[in-house]
Amino acid sequence: MTDLLPVSRTRKATLLAALYLAQGLPFGFFTLALPVLLRDAGLSLKAISALSLLSLPWAFKFLWAPVLDHRGTRRGWLLALQFASLAAALLLTQVDLASNYLLLFTAAFLFNLIAASQDVVTDGLAVRLLDARERGLGNGVQVGAYRLGMILGGGLLLWLYARTSWSATFLCMAGLLALTIVPVIRMREPPPAADVPHIATPQLALAWVQRALQPGMLAVAGLIFCYRFGDQMVTSLLGPFLVDQGLSLTTIALMKGAVGSTTSFIGALFGGWFVFAAGRRRALLASGLAQAACFSLYIAAAFGAGGVGLLWTATVLEGVIGTMATVALFTLMMDAAEPEHAGTDYTLLASVVVLVSTLASFTAALLADELGYGPTFVIGAVAAVLGCLYLVWRLDRRAPPGRVAEAWRLQPRTREVSLQSLP
Repeated sequence: MTDLLPVSRTRKATLLAALYLAQGLPFGFFTLALPVLLRDAGLSLKAISALSLLSLPWAFKFLWAPVLDHRGTRRGWLLALQFASLAAALLLTQVDLASNYLLLFTAAFLFNLIAASQDVVTDGLAVRLLDARERGLGNGVQVGAYRLGMILGGGLLLWLYARTSWSATFLCMAGLLALTIVPVIRMREPPPAADVPHIATPQLALAWVQRALQPGMLAVAGLIFCYRFGDQMVTSLLGPFLVDQGLSLTTIALMKGAVGSTTSFIGALFGGWFVFAAGRRRALLASGLAQAACFSLYIAAAFGAGGVGLLWTATVLEGVIGTMATVALFTLMMDAAEPEHAGTDYTLLASVVVLVSTLASFTAALLADELGYGPTFVIGAVAAVLGCLYLVWRLDRRAPPGRVAEAWRLQPRTREVSLQSLP
């Protein structure tokens, strides 16, 4: 197989950073900044709640992931999708925020549809682009660049709008998106492997079902569920918990917005380095247990100890360590994705992450209503510890076949595995 270009780690990181930043930028604007702008323009909370529909493309992107995997080239898809996003940003410079709300919601939905589809292609590209040792670094770049995009979209563009105009804001977005296209123009990719069977177009509609039933895929999905359920129970309650602790909305916005986003960005960088330096097992075990330990600070606060200072400490530590655990888990998901079906495989596992978050949030809400925050946080922390230990024990005992088993056995200082040697 001919190597993908760019070859150096720096050029790989640049390409992936540009692609994931291109997703996070509009998503940050439409989910963080736009609700503020619409409320400031006088829209009702009920009307603004329609923005929740923007998540639908992200929830259902696995349905068209096989088409993106098996029709056209990844470079072709990426260029088409990114130029479409750039064109949409330029068109939005002509929208009057005060009178074209329906057009604005439609544009926001299309932006998310483009970004969700680009995410499928980018994840597939990353699986083929990175070797086993580099996937940890790649996932650090993934999470960090996406978070940076959200910070720029939800913070910088909102600041720019407050000081200039709607048109200038979207001209700035278009300029940033244009910069992210440059690394894609320079990339090349090899043709598909000759031994991959052609999938007829009608069969592509259900190809994701076939991938879900591949050996080891359901096992990995179950491990993801176990690893994430407990921590999602706790984190889903943090917003309401801070309100009920008496913090002002301004303080919460600063704590979970500016500070939380910054610590998550730092955690992504540390997480990528840690997986690369320590290996899958140590990274998943250490970051998973450390995140559960951070929850003890919220438990103490729920039982009346520490005050606001403890909550700030918990926010910083959980932001860094929780993101490190996410990077380690995403690396395992990338290990489980087969190169020729990478976009579909990774998207399916990402859907499991969304499902876990939904079920854990619902469970935590029920328990908190009955038991209160303190006992619910304890249950979530215990579940996080048990889930982490079970994942490591299960993979030590019998890792799923193929790339997961190979990457799990890879030691921190083992010589790097080349992309050509991977099945």
